[in-house]
Amino acid sequence: MSATLPFIISGGPGSGKTTLLEALGNEGYDVYPEIPRLLIEEQSKLEGGVLPWQQLGLFADMCFEKMLVQRNKAQLSEQLSFVDRAIPDVCAYLSFGELPVSETIGSEAANGYQKVVLFCKPTLETYVQDDVRPYPFEEALSIHESLCDTYQNLGYRVVDVPLMSVAKRVEFVLNLCKNQLTTDVIAIQVSKEC
Repeated sequence: MSATLPFIISGGPGSGKTTLLEALGNEGYDVYPEIPRLLIEEQSKLEGGVLPWQQLGLFADMCFEKMLVQRNKAQLSEQLSFVDRAIPDVCAYLSFGELPVSETIGSEAANGYQKVVLFCKPTLETYVQDDVRPYPFEEALSIHESLCDTYQNLGYRVVDVPLMSVAKRVEFVLNLCKNQLTTDVIAIQVSKEC
């Protein structure tokens, strides 16, 4: 595992991911925004814009292209970097919508990120329904479970970020990520000695 690969923060809608990433950014770490949310905001302003609840397949393709560029940029970071959702999320949303996942998207989803993924779960305390997040709370939980399953099926290890203050969440995430990188460096050194 390379220190230059970004960590993914994912989970169901309305789980506090964006707030957590903003706090990590305020601490000086490289953070990358949630592509699907940016696309929804952009597309909803266009007449005939592509929205996931109307044209999921086309929307997923748009997300994939932008997430690929974002991942490649994040890999150039010389410090811990974090992305708000990633290519595996595209796979999960396609599966949730009962649409096929292309071989290209599936292949890219399994590579290029740290294998430990931080998951935030929506709760009644964190969930707010809005124009960009039109799902009822129960559907947000179903999406969360689909995301967890998809990440695990792609070979990632999902770690739940406990619901606590933003400062405590940042501390939890940084400790976990730094410990993971240290463990991976030791494992690589040991395997080279064998």
